[in-house]
Amino acid sequence: MLAALALALALPLASGGRAWALSGLASDTPDADALDALQSAAFRAWFVRIVGEQLRQGPTPRWYQRDCAGLVRFAVGEALKVHDARWLRANGMQGGTSARQLPPELSLSPTQRTLGQRWTRADGSTGAYASALALVQGNSRFVARNVNLAQPGDLLFYDQGDEQHLMIWMGQYLAYHTGTVTRADNGLRAVTLSRLMQWNDSRWQPQDGNPNFIGVFRFAFLSR
Repeated sequence: MLAALALALALPLASGGRAWALSGLASDTPDADALDALQSAAFRAWFVRIVGEQLRQGPTPRWYQRDCAGLVRFAVGEALKVHDARWLRANGMQGGTSARQLPPELSLSPTQRTLGQRWTRADGSTGAYASALALVQGNSRFVARNVNLAQPGDLLFYDQGDEQHLMIWMGQYLAYHTGTVTRADNGLRAVTLSRLMQWNDSRWQPQDGNPNFIGVFRFAFLSR
């Protein structure tokens, strides 16, 4: 699985700090744009596929903001689009390995397709940009601190003091961006859960005894 990728490389760490409690989490009450069960399943499949293609092919030039939250925002926005021949070509998914076993197409209303442009931010405004904290605090539901309850496309959220970080549960492994890009390193990482559980820096271990691991979160626009 993703043999070409360097697994489990170190994350950039923020300075020490105490984990805080989230407040103002998105309501469980669905709105008119919430995805139903079939739409949610198709969204999850496209979301993880798009993240996986960034790992496999390298970051597309169409993904501008290269950090953990930027990866989430980009993949959400692309998952909500119409995946026609033009889109597949632009994303390098028209032929070869990437064209195999594509997820079912999403049937969405025009307003549902703009969900990725309407993130709720800390000040109550909405827009295309939202920080890692805002993505979970105003746009997601808390699921649990038990990663075994995560579904593909759910987010693992960490507080490392001055910085917050997101990882994406892909179904068999976790994907994330370190927030740092160099000529030799695009910042993308994939790591198995078993490896992460044994991480030397325990602040990144997703388990209940780690105060820096806040828990698993699910986009509020998805049905349970």
